[in-house]
Amino acid sequence: MMNDVLPDVLDTGLRVVFCGTAASEKSAAVGAPYANPTNKFWRALFDIGMIPRHLPPTDFRTVTRYGIGITDMAKGAIGNDDVLTPSDFDSDSVTQKIEQYQPHVLAFTSKRAYREWRGISPTKPVSYGWQAETIGQTKIYVLTSPSGAASRYWDIAVWQNLADACQLL
Repeated sequence: MMNDVLPDVLDTGLRVVFCGTAASEKSAAVGAPYANPTNKFWRALFDIGMIPRHLPPTDFRTVTRYGIGITDMAKGAIGNDDVLTPSDFDSDSVTQKIEQYQPHVLAFTSKRAYREWRGISPTKPVSYGWQAETIGQTKIYVLTSPSGAASRYWDIAVWQNLADACQLL
């Protein structure tokens, strides 16, 4: 088993845990998730009101104070989705972490991350938003990818819907 490229940021009592696919080259180099300047993750969290100020990616360990956690499906891999293989992903590990920490919501930051977690085909349609399954009491949500490489699919409204629901938790 490879070492984790980036550490998880998890705790009990979180409103939402964001789960991506793997660390990008930039994130691995900086040692912080969603560190590529073209990635919309940190800006989106502020814009939708989940964090009270813009955070630089290097401050990622502070997100638990806002009820947020971060993990990835492919903890030992580096690169964009197009270079990741099915063997890079560990859905059981993600499920175990969610069972342990029991956040209100597990939000996948792309359809790819969700598909890999579910073990379903890349051709199977997946809708953004709430999913039917849960992990215990944890609800599942699929977001549009914040990656600059996926900009054509970006929709802040999907993120805002999650933030609005999290305000009620």
